[in-house]
Amino acid sequence: MTTRTILTEPNPILRQISKPVLQVTDEIRNLMDDMRQTMYDANGIGLAAIQIGIAQRIIVIDLYEKETNEEKNPLYFINPEIISSSEEMQSYKEGCLSVPEIYENVVRPETITVKYLDYNGQPQILEASGLLSVCLQHEMDHLNGVLFIDKISKLKRQLALSKIRKKNKIKLA
Repeated sequence: MTTRTILTEPNPILRQISKPVLQVTDEIRNLMDDMRQTMYDANGIGLAAIQIGIAQRIIVIDLYEKETNEEKNPLYFINPEIISSSEEMQSYKEGCLSVPEIYENVVRPETITVKYLDYNGQPQILEASGLLSVCLQHEMDHLNGVLFIDKISKLKRQLALSKIRKKNKIKLA
C-alpha cells in the first residue's frame, strides 16, 4: 500500500466529474487499498479517488474513532448512486482533506439509500443515516466535481477561499 498525495483546492482536477468503474479488478482493489491508507494517514473519515487525482467513481469511508480503540471498518463504494433520500434534513459541520482547516455547516438529507459495488465488485444497497449519510453525500459530491464549500453561503465561501489563498501564498514564500 502506498500513501498518495491528496489534492487541495484550488486544484482544477478536484472539479472534474469522475467516470464509472467498468470492472472491479486487482488494480482497482490496489487503488482502494492506497486510498484507505492515504485516508488513515491524513486522519480522515472519507476519501474519493478524485482527491488523489484519479477520476473514477470510487469512495473509501471509515468512521472509526481511534481515541476509543474502535476497530477499523473501511467501507468501499464503487459507482455509488443515491436511489432515495429522506425529506428530513440535517445540518453537520463538515471539513475536507482537500479543503484543509475549513469547517462549515452543510445541510443534507438525513437518510439516504445508496446502491453501489463493494470491494469485490458485488452489488450492494445500504441505507445510511447520521454521520455515514453525511460522509457518503460529501464524498459523492467529490465524484461530481463539487466541494462542500460550494454548498455554503456565498459570503462564507468567499471567506473560506480567501483563507485558502492566503495559506497557499504562505506555503509558496
